Amino acid sequence: MRTEGDLKYAEMADKMVDLAQKQEGFLGVESVRNELGITVSYWESLEAIKKWKLHTEHTEAREKGRSVWYKSFNVRICKVEHEYGFEK
Repeated sequence: MRTEGDLKYAEMADKMVDLAQKQEGFLGVESVRNELGITVSYWESLEAIKKWKLHTEHTEAREKGRSVWYKSFNVRICKVEHEYGFEK
């Protein structure tokens, strides 16, 4: 759940997506950040996820999130076993 105020959130979120895209093991990202406050990133391995978590700039952004931008949040690490879709 986001806090009210600080307009720098969107700027930092965009910066983190740009930075994540440059990391080894990054597969992609989907976001409904503005509508629901959810961003899902995809990584090729748990090791890649751990490296992203420990990245200095990402760590600084998480700390700012805890102190300024969020009242609460959840992190889920999930393995996608299968995906399918339909589009007309």
